[in-house]
Amino acid sequence: MAKQNETGVYQLPNGNWAYRFTFTVDGVKKNRKSVKDEFGMPLTSRRAAIKAREAAIIRQHEELHRKAPVTRKTVQEVYKEYCEQGRSGKAYQTIRKQDSLWNNHLAARFGKRYIDDISVAEVNDYLTELYYTEGRAYRYVESFLKMFYLIFGQAYSRNYLDVDTYNKLCVNKDTRICMPKMKIDEDTDIVAYSREQVEMLDDYFTGTNAETAYLLGRCCGLRINECYGLKWQNVDTERGTITIDRQMQYQDGLIKLVSLKTRNARRTIYMSDKLKAYLQELERRNREQAAGLAAQRTQNQTFITDIDGQKISSLELVNCLPNGKIQTVNSMKFHSRTIKTTLGIDFKYHHLRHTYGTRLAEMNTPTHILCNQMGHASGKVTERYYLAVSKSGIDILTANLNAM
Repeated sequence: MAKQNETGVYQLPNGNWAYRFTFTVDGVKKNRKSVKDEFGMPLTSRRAAIKAREAAIIRQHEELHRKAPVTRKTVQEVYKEYCEQGRSGKAYQTIRKQDSLWNNHLAARFGKRYIDDISVAEVNDYLTELYYTEGRAYRYVESFLKMFYLIFGQAYSRNYLDVDTYNKLCVNKDTRICMPKMKIDEDTDIVAYSREQVEMLDDYFTGTNAETAYLLGRCCGLRINECYGLKWQNVDTERGTITIDRQMQYQDGLIKLVSLKTRNARRTIYMSDKLKAYLQELERRNREQAAGLAAQRTQNQTFITDIDGQKISSLELVNCLPNGKIQTVNSMKFHSRTIKTTLGIDFKYHHLRHTYGTRLAEMNTPTHILCNQMGHASGKVTERYYLAVSKSGIDILTANLNAM
């Protein structure tokens, strides 16, 4: 048992246990101690004392919150307060997404309502309307659910919701707001290209300005922002590793390198021999071209803000053209249109990531290894790749059935 969990528990001379803790009421500290649990039973072990203390602290907190005066606020006021005081440190894209959901949807429907007037049924009906009536994607509707949890949590922390209402809305598994039942035919969002399609894409991208970006998606499963934000200093062609610690984003119309969205997205990716050889050759060509294209590079290079606020040249990025011109997350748009027209493939860069994850799952890569390489915060997300049904997976299944 960790020492921090044993704080406030102690053994009595008779061998039983007791606990104590302090709390503050109107600026005055008060002490509470007991030798029994919430059911009046003696505490006969350290573990029992720890559990009883934790339960008593929760009950005390709820009692104080229940007694405290509740100030009524509208949903608009709660969200405004959250924006001003509750989301410092949030990623730029997260803030943009929250504001988009609020300004385009939630403000008109709920903004003028008092936060304590919103019921579980009302929120669930709204989510059902978005999903079934308006036909919004399941993952998109989930972002609305997260917004409601965020707003109700902000209101509870500021004492605009009493504990019973908050528990009903967000805590109690039997009553809390939740997503509507997923449609039977809902797209699971895992799209893996077949081996034939990958061969066609390999041929298409070979020799193009987007070949490097394509291979990073195909062989490493990088997100597009991670791909175009990759610096040469993070590529170790000797060890065969790539360190992902930043991404490229447009912020207020400017190209910047910024922090990754989650801590788990920061990772070290291991390269295949094919990709390692490709990047080694690309490094060699860059060194050869440095002198011959020096004037063009000086003229064409773009200086962007790095993660530490310093300005860096586009020449430090892996996805930079030989003449110094920067490539950005928009560079794939032309290729997506061309591939759709010429090859009949609905090409999205993120589907290269899906293909990477699905192929490794098919080859029985341990879940924790794939989770690390994909940069997932949860193994449940990674498991979706093991459940995805791809053409090669069906071929393996058919072969196994025939051999059975």
